[in-house]
Amino acid sequence: MTTIRYREIISDGFNHAEIVDEHHIFDLKHFADACGQSPEWILQLLEYDILNTRPEERIHQFFGDDVSRARRAYRLQRDFDASFSAVAMMLDLIDEVQQLRKQVRHSNFKDA
Repeated sequence: MTTIRYREIISDGFNHAEIVDEHHIFDLKHFADACGQSPEWILQLLEYDILNTRPEERIHQFFGDDVSRARRAYRLQRDFDASFSAVAMMLDLIDEVQQLRKQVRHSNFKDA
């Protein structure tokens, strides 16, 4: 069974729909195209551990989930004029906050 994620983004009054198949595999060039960035920029994401590390034989293999993370990294870099190391730290903090919120919701659900 294939899971397809659908996300609708409303920004500045415009709707933008994005469909990402989390199991789709991209090579470096196609992944860079999907992200709207250069392959060199994508390699920087790997170097700074913004994207999950891969085994050496799959270093240039990317998945649908990686597209969303790379796009978020680009927006953070652009909006805050942030370095790759700052973007890595921001994404780690965002992930941690999301995880803590899930735990709180789960805890509140159990107590209800």
